Amino acid sequence: MKSVELFVGAGGLGIGLHDAGFRAAEVIEWNRYCCDTIRENQARSVRSVADWALTEGDVRAVDFKRHEGKVVLVSGGPPCQPFSMGGRHQAYDDARDMFPQAIRAVREVRPQAFIFENVKGLTRPSFRNYFEYIQLQLEHPTLKAGHDEDWEEHLARLERHHTSGAREDLHYRVVTRVLNAADYGVPQKRERVFFVGFRDDLNIEWAFPSPTHSLDGLLWSMTRGDYWERHEVAMAKRLVPDRWQDRAARLVAWPASLPWLTVRDALFGLPDPERHPLKGQEFLNHRFQPGARSYQGHTGSPLDEPGKTLKAGVHGVPGGENMLLRSDGSVRYFSVRESARLQTFPDNFIFHGAWSETMRQLGNAVPVKLGKVVGESVAQLLAKAA
Repeated sequence: MKSVELFVGAGGLGIGLHDAGFRAAEVIEWNRYCCDTIRENQARSVRSVADWALTEGDVRAVDFKRHEGKVVLVSGGPPCQPFSMGGRHQAYDDARDMFPQAIRAVREVRPQAFIFENVKGLTRPSFRNYFEYIQLQLEHPTLKAGHDEDWEEHLARLERHHTSGAREDLHYRVVTRVLNAADYGVPQKRERVFFVGFRDDLNIEWAFPSPTHSLDGLLWSMTRGDYWERHEVAMAKRLVPDRWQDRAARLVAWPASLPWLTVRDALFGLPDPERHPLKGQEFLNHRFQPGARSYQGHTGSPLDEPGKTLKAGVHGVPGGENMLLRSDGSVRYFSVRESARLQTFPDNFIFHGAWSETMRQLGNAVPVKLGKVVGESVAQLLAKAA
């Protein structure tokens, strides 16, 4: 099944969708470092990106009409800085809001389905009206704003059209949900909001995949399972985090879900790049980055929990989210490879640029595994509808 992806970044969502069975006819990205990352992996024949037709440039200059009738899926993560909890929160007054281009792509391609994602901050109460505006535009992509119509006036017109029951021309059935990547086997507590839509004429009924992993599963594995044995942790160091001990004690049966994956799980098999730099060179992008320090509110990700949300940062890279907190209380920055493990990129995928730039690519990415989980559920129903 062919697809087009906007704002592909370093490729997290795109690789996940490739693993789910989609094949990108075109991917679009303006950031040259991200494009260099994709090109470098294509030159190395990394299978998931090898056949991508990469367009480097402004998405506003792309004519999507040439893909009409040729691709079944449009996907992407419109730049999220306007809505990020760590951003400046300008939202609809921010020129970096690229949702209008995502909606234009849907209007011009008329795909059978679309998958768009963004940061959880988009669901903040202060952005609620704009969130609903985005959803209504995705449901009725041909009902464009007038030349002199502001977004609130356009929203009101969309609401009237939506409640009228009119479904002529292009219409999509859209559902949204905030997903925590940790609940789907990603070793990181990362929440993203997804917009998934199916063209109305397909009559597809769909729901987001149910979570497969849980905190209770992890606690059971720690207290009655094989978590510590698998990692060869000495008895004296087998400690359940204090805030979870009461919850662990109340568990009386093996949870139906799998355990959350932890930082220790993600880093399994990787040598510590600070203590074993020569061994670290055997892995791509696995070099020690000095300068990490702990301060209030920025204490790093504990080994035996899913990692904190990796962030790109408005002014460089925030230390707390991109640091490892060791069992002895010391901290160090995650290497690029370790961060890629937390984002579930394959080990043969290399990132182009300096440490701060590669960490920015990773901080903006969708975890590959989360993209695959959502993509597979969409692909299965599209295949049945074919």
